Amino acid sequence: MGLRKRTAQNVQNGTALAADWAVELRGVRRQYGRGGSAVHALRGVDLTLVRGSFTAVMGPSGSGKSTFLQCAAGLDRPSGGTVRLGGTEITGMSENKLTALRRSRLGFVFQAFNLLPSLTVEQNVVLPMRLAGHRPDRRRAAEVLAQVGLDGLARRRPGQLSGGQQQRVAIARALVTRPDVVFADEPTGALDTRTAGEVLALLRQAVDQLGATVVMVTHDPTAAAWADRVLFLADGSIVDHVEGASAERIAARMTDVRAVA
Repeated sequence: MGLRKRTAQNVQNGTALAADWAVELRGVRRQYGRGGSAVHALRGVDLTLVRGSFTAVMGPSGSGKSTFLQCAAGLDRPSGGTVRLGGTEITGMSENKLTALRRSRLGFVFQAFNLLPSLTVEQNVVLPMRLAGHRPDRRRAAEVLAQVGLDGLARRRPGQLSGGQQQRVAIARALVTRPDVVFADEPTGALDTRTAGEVLALLRQAVDQLGATVVMVTHDPTAAAWADRVLFLADGSIVDHVEGASAERIAARMTDVRAVA
């Protein structure tokens, strides 16, 4: 039985162990400013995400989606509570240790691709290895490029690729270090519908076939429908969730969330 199926079964049976969790947030708060002008971006979020799962996060504008992703990924420090990634508590880590952890154990996919135009596809993919101080593994780069359908394009530069191909490079870069978690922030926001579907299928494949854990922030119910579970944020709190839902059901829930936000 694969890791994803086994851990999902453990959760269903109520027997999941701490080792099964890829992401843990306990009482996470994030406040900006003080006094009457303070903004409470997150209000005591409690959440555990199982390894080998695909989670989408949705919510109205200003609901705390971006802050949630930044705190969960160690890009921002919570005002209170704890965050664990792959069993490692990151809340009190020094910035140097956090940077090293992000480079070696986390993957990131953004709407804007964030590829370096002067580097080849292969060089972009192995960049996390270089930044972590490791010798680039060209064989591993070729492996992940083949997995995302870019076999034979290693020596091209981003400007020679379509938007969908550039996002595939970004996914390959996110997967190259076999990270504990891949965080995706609106990864299909700049793509047309067909290409977006291809990219989402790759993220789904990374979960199902490679055992990756994906956490994706999105505003699109169609994108969210690729996930195992969809979390709905409103006013800094998780107010609802659905599992294995269609785009239509997710859109309906999102309408309800907006109505009470």
